[in-house]
Amino acid sequence: MKVHLRTLGCRLNQAEIDSMARQFRQQGHEVVDDPGSADWHVVNTCAVTQDANRSSRHLIRELHQSNTDAQITVTGCYAQIAPSEISVLPGVTRIVDNLSKDHLVETVTGKPVELFDLDPLSRGNKLGAYGRTRAFVKVQDGCDNACTFCITTVARGAGRSRSVAEVVHEIQHLHTLGYQEAVLTGVHLGSYGHDLGDESGLEHLVGAILENTDIPRLRLSSLEPWDLTPTFFDLWQNPRLCRHLHLPLQSGCDATLRRMRRRTNQVQFRSLIAAARDRIPGVGITTDIIVGFPGETDEEFAISQQFIAGMNFAGMHVFRYSKRPGTAAARMKAHVPESVKKQRSAQLLAMAQEQEKQFADQFYGQTLAVLWEHIAGATEDGFINVGYTDNYVRVRSVHPRVLTDLVTSARIGDYAASGTHAEPLLNQVD
Repeated sequence: MKVHLRTLGCRLNQAEIDSMARQFRQQGHEVVDDPGSADWHVVNTCAVTQDANRSSRHLIRELHQSNTDAQITVTGCYAQIAPSEISVLPGVTRIVDNLSKDHLVETVTGKPVELFDLDPLSRGNKLGAYGRTRAFVKVQDGCDNACTFCITTVARGAGRSRSVAEVVHEIQHLHTLGYQEAVLTGVHLGSYGHDLGDESGLEHLVGAILENTDIPRLRLSSLEPWDLTPTFFDLWQNPRLCRHLHLPLQSGCDATLRRMRRRTNQVQFRSLIAAARDRIPGVGITTDIIVGFPGETDEEFAISQQFIAGMNFAGMHVFRYSKRPGTAAARMKAHVPESVKKQRSAQLLAMAQEQEKQFADQFYGQTLAVLWEHIAGATEDGFINVGYTDNYVRVRSVHPRVLTDLVTSARIGDYAASGTHAEPLLNQVD
């Protein structure tokens, strides 16, 4: 059977679709890039915003139009919260809810999945859906927080963790397939192990991975700021742990944060950032910001904007608040007009680009390790290689060689929005 896999949204969705690809291939099926040649389509949907809902519906219709004979299985957060909206779309033959997602391949094929059952050399490298250089590894699912804007708790359920042994085994296996970096993902990654009775579960997991695997680089995805203590940052004494923290702030105004039911404030967040930068020199700290949350006045936005300006983030994702039925925020008063949201978003996006430049400029002339991830095109002078430093500076280099999958030292040059220039030092391969 030929299977075409697509995903929308977060890194956790990416980790799940990559896992499905490996399972399909382990059963002898072919994962294809061309939807027109597939017998079956699998779509992992997102529901974080109304735009994500629309994108999910559009993708399903697009896949059906590309191949009306293929059957479509839909899973993910949008399928979880609105299965009736999914079921009427053309070509959809099965909906798999999030709690059953880990068994989707077995459900589709009718055959049990045995993880890591074949010699990796017999199957070739990069068995994920898209042949990424970084492997996204789902270690935790669900969330026990109650942020008033978030539909994820409804869509994903309560927090639950995989065992340390299972995660370590998977990461070591992925390294044998050729991956140079593993990214730990979860809905509420910082709560890893809490459901297993280990309040320091994530710290213990990271330590076990670094001790028991040979993966050259380990990266953590999004972490809620209240889950971390300053001692957590001591893990970065191991240079294999990438110097990058994604800490969602959502707002820089304490009044807005209280309505969001976020368990942090300006003082706590500023202190955490200072501790991270003190213990991890050169760390890149990125964040998420929501503008136009219900009740966000001009004054509240100004307070938030001023606080964000002082944080000097290495990057920001800026979202306009999207009303999600079933959440507490949807029932709040004083919803902000879309025109105001767009204006505020534009202001923060401009700030985000300036802060990104300021962060990258700190490393001008320095030599940093880069994992070269893909080719973005070619010129007369060579291939346009794109990669990331361990502290998540996106870099580009025009080079005669394809550098994909190599971790090399590179001299950092001038900043550009499309990728800071970097000169690979190929005699210094890490």
